[in-house]
Amino acid sequence: MRDMPPLHPKRPMKLSTLVTWMVCSVIVCVLLVVYAFYFIQITKATRAGVEDTAFAIARTLADSPEIKRGLNAPPNQNIIQPIATAVQQRNGLLYAVVTNMDAVRYSHPNSHLIGQHFIGTDLKPALKGKENLSINHGVLAEALRVFTPVYNDRSQQIGVVIVGISLQKVDKQLSRARWNAIWFVLFSAIVGTLGVWGLVRVLKNILFGLEPHEISSLFEQRQAMLQSLKEGVIAVDGKGRVTLINQAAREILFSPEPTNMGAVQHAPMLADLKEVLTSGNAIEDREIGCNGRLLLCNTVPVRNNKRVIGAISTFRDKTEVSQLMQRMDGLVNYVDALRTHSHEFMNKLHVILGLLHMKRYDKLEGYILQTAQNYQADIGTLQHKIKSPIIAGFLLGKINRAGDAGITLTLSEESLIPDNPNEEQVAVLVTVLGNLIENALDAMSGQGEGEISLLLHYQNGWLSGEVSDDGPGINPEQIDAIFNKGFSTKGENRGVGLFLARQQTENLGGTLSVESEPGVFTQFFVHIPWDSRGSARD
Repeated sequence: MRDMPPLHPKRPMKLSTLVTWMVCSVIVCVLLVVYAFYFIQITKATRAGVEDTAFAIARTLADSPEIKRGLNAPPNQNIIQPIATAVQQRNGLLYAVVTNMDAVRYSHPNSHLIGQHFIGTDLKPALKGKENLSINHGVLAEALRVFTPVYNDRSQQIGVVIVGISLQKVDKQLSRARWNAIWFVLFSAIVGTLGVWGLVRVLKNILFGLEPHEISSLFEQRQAMLQSLKEGVIAVDGKGRVTLINQAAREILFSPEPTNMGAVQHAPMLADLKEVLTSGNAIEDREIGCNGRLLLCNTVPVRNNKRVIGAISTFRDKTEVSQLMQRMDGLVNYVDALRTHSHEFMNKLHVILGLLHMKRYDKLEGYILQTAQNYQADIGTLQHKIKSPIIAGFLLGKINRAGDAGITLTLSEESLIPDNPNEEQVAVLVTVLGNLIENALDAMSGQGEGEISLLLHYQNGWLSGEVSDDGPGINPEQIDAIFNKGFSTKGENRGVGLFLARQQTENLGGTLSVESEPGVFTQFFVHIPWDSRGSARD
């Protein structure tokens, strides 16, 4: 069997060709309808005009005193013939015939027929006093004939005036009207063609020279790109109406749970967009709260010919960024701790090597036993109690940092937590413990010595933690405000740590609370769900 030739996709029609065909088709159809309607109306109007002209001439002759006087005399006296001939020639008629009540002709273009009877049955209605119109073929050519009765001064009918107009003359007038319509159609077609050409040029400029299939492809790519972004994107027009919103923005801005807050939760985002629309100035890296989340938002104006026609806002949940930073801090602390202990281990190896060279085996034995005990007390105990490597490395780094600051950070003997595959819960715990320990270190930095105690306990899917210190404590008037965003006693651009800690804890369904007695102690309590891989004794 012979191979089938490859099928080539049909080339899409160009915009100029598509618009030209569509508009020209519409113009042609409209012009044909207009031409048909115009021709019908002109035909009717022309025939009506010819008929009115014929009746007007016939009535004028019928009202002429000379015509009435001539009908009272015999036909051979030639009273009516000169008058009828003059009217015929003056008005371009085929004939103007006058008969008496016996249908005897008193005038005719052929003078030999004067005195003979009129030919045609269409005269009968006029002999009975009724005007009528007909198309008939008499002695001459086929003509449009009108019949008007003639009355004397006593209102008695004494004859009939017949006016005939050649149908060829009528056809000539219709032909002139037809050509007028044709010229009108041709002129309209030329104007329409120029209009189509101008329309295509304008459309090409508006669409930046892109063809329809290229616009469709760009639109599909744009939609796919917007929906694949993890950042939320929302755009508004010059009147503040939303024209674009991607899936990430919907997930961030619209909570899946019903709420009574309505648009109030989105007010900060809308306020930024309206501010940019009004001022025309971009807003960069602004933190706003929305649906219980802290968003990092950038809003820029959209301009056309230096005029602001809209605004676009891109934003991302800062909680995710903070979680990544906390995880990175934990890993960095873990690596730093390993690096420090590796240096200590090398130093201890050098000591052991030196004691071997000196053959001081008694000192060597004691040194090795002491080193093992120290390891068991520090790292071994920590790894035994904390099964999560990230949490263990984080705490080890914090213990070393506290030691460098002259503060003792101790992990309670009762502490015991299993590993957790849930990265979000691990990140939240790192965020909460990191903020609480750093706040304790800052509070105790001026008192020289101090102690921070840490207790972590797992039970029935929940992790409970306590962080306490013997620092200066918290003023009772401020204890209710320490979790508010922006509240801090350490200066400006602070007051975010505890706010994030409580926000992330509550997002998991946990709690974070505090107790403090100024000058005695401060104690924080954290309670979060913990998806353990197994029991804490694994």
